[in-house]
Amino acid sequence: MKHDAVQSYYGEVLQGSADLQTNACCTPGEMPAHLKATLSKIHDEVLTRYYGCGLIAPQALEGMRILDLGCGAGRDVYALSAMVGEAGAVVGVDMTPAQLEVARRHQDFHAEAFGHAKSNVEFHEGFIEKLDDLDLAPGSFDIIVSNCVLNLATDKPAVLRGAQRLLKPGGEMYFSDVYADRRIPAALAEDEVLYGECLSGALYWNDFLTMARAAGFGDPRRVEQRLLTVENPELEEKVAPIRFLSATYRLFNLDGLEPACEDYGQAVIYKGTVPEARHELVLDDHHVMQTGKVFPVCGNTWRMLAETRFAPHFEFIGDFSTHYGIFEGCGGDSPFNGLTGDAGAALGGGCC
Repeated sequence: MKHDAVQSYYGEVLQGSADLQTNACCTPGEMPAHLKATLSKIHDEVLTRYYGCGLIAPQALEGMRILDLGCGAGRDVYALSAMVGEAGAVVGVDMTPAQLEVARRHQDFHAEAFGHAKSNVEFHEGFIEKLDDLDLAPGSFDIIVSNCVLNLATDKPAVLRGAQRLLKPGGEMYFSDVYADRRIPAALAEDEVLYGECLSGALYWNDFLTMARAAGFGDPRRVEQRLLTVENPELEEKVAPIRFLSATYRLFNLDGLEPACEDYGQAVIYKGTVPEARHELVLDDHHVMQTGKVFPVCGNTWRMLAETRFAPHFEFIGDFSTHYGIFEGCGGDSPFNGLTGDAGAALGGGCC
């Protein structure tokens, strides 16, 4: 699928989320109260042009410098700008001029809405597959986010490589996207409606994990997932029997993460000091760490907390001096396992 087809779909065909023909690009997640309050201050025109598939608001954002890949009309850019505060900054990149026009004309509105002396956001027109062409310094971002955009990219490995290059050591890519339970046939990938609706460009979940590791992101972590229902009989028939889900992953830019969860007898204690997560902090779908409780972790998880912005929020027990083998219960499993019903509720997992 060519860039101009996607630009046309999101810049001209779609005038708002109501124009979408499936629910793949606009699947709501359970929204925390602090995020609801932030979104209530965003301009209505920006909200109307939102086409995301998940929540991309990781924890501990104060003062962070964030890049949003495929920012569209800027809903997530502006939400994140409130959370990073005046000491932080958010940069949006998108290839669709019509979307960026909407985003740019509301910069002053949002600075005032969030009590900032001046806007802490900026927008760049460009392709997320060609981040090297933009005036963005390598290693200059703490966090890179993306919301239902990787599936639209024509060169997905290039997006991940570019993101890894722009992240600081210990930074992370935190993003939501659509995934398939098998590889999409080439004929479906040429269908402009299915592609624009975030379905026929979706990666097979296991191919994504391979791509992420090849780009330098060892041990990808899945935060949440939900089964998608197409809810359009004609399009549903076209893609059957392929199943789709929206999932949020976090990829840490840490050299030397091990390919498996190795046990060194380590543990962490969450201090409860992240403002929006006083009682527990969720790292991924099998690491929900309650405040004050000793939580055993594998070596990779230890590093994801000790060598990133999360370090001040934890106490660390143990070191890497003794190895006990694989962390019991760990293994790579399909995100489709345990998903049932319309909401795609996931069964609890158990791993490191």
